[in-house]
Amino acid sequence: MAFRYPNGKLYEKKVTTSKKTDDGNANRGMTLEDDLNASIHHYLQIGKAVIHKKPTPVQIVSVDYPKRTRAKITEAYFRQASTTDYNGIYKGYHLDFEAKETHQKQSFPLKNIHDHQIEHLNAVTAHGGLAFLILRFAHSKETYVLKAEDFMKLKAETDRKSIKKDDIATLGIFVNPSILPTIDFLPAVEQLFRLNV
Repeated sequence: MAFRYPNGKLYEKKVTTSKKTDDGNANRGMTLEDDLNASIHHYLQIGKAVIHKKPTPVQIVSVDYPKRTRAKITEAYFRQASTTDYNGIYKGYHLDFEAKETHQKQSFPLKNIHDHQIEHLNAVTAHGGLAFLILRFAHSKETYVLKAEDFMKLKAETDRKSIKKDDIATLGIFVNPSILPTIDFLPAVEQLFRLNV
């Protein structure tokens, strides 16, 4: 869409050559999410596990129809707070987990996991499911699987706004990078929960 000044002159966006250093929260964790989606697709294809990303419930309020084939959503709201990112089943065990990525080098911000997600993970654990977090430190490209109850313990023990990476590495399991699947997290889940499968 072309924008014009009141005098009719066409607006031209200035091209900047400076490198953008902070994109805020936009697309935060998308690299981890893309890698996980590819990994769970691989698990499904080889029959190892059935895991799916949960859709976020959205209420569409307004749609613009410039052409019949070009509908554009102009206003939408989240219906309710989402629980966790993924759930599924692996060798008879219910899996429910949240995936988060941080660009901090030595700590994981607690604000990245919301209270309603913690409540949901607690409920899954109370009913015998395997509730955990997959946490990635983007700077060092390190990924860990951490039990939800260990995350809650670390959160309760700190007066900081973050959890140290060293504490996550101590209680969690490091996920070795691989080619296919990109994030082979099921062996880490087996080790973390001491599954006899």
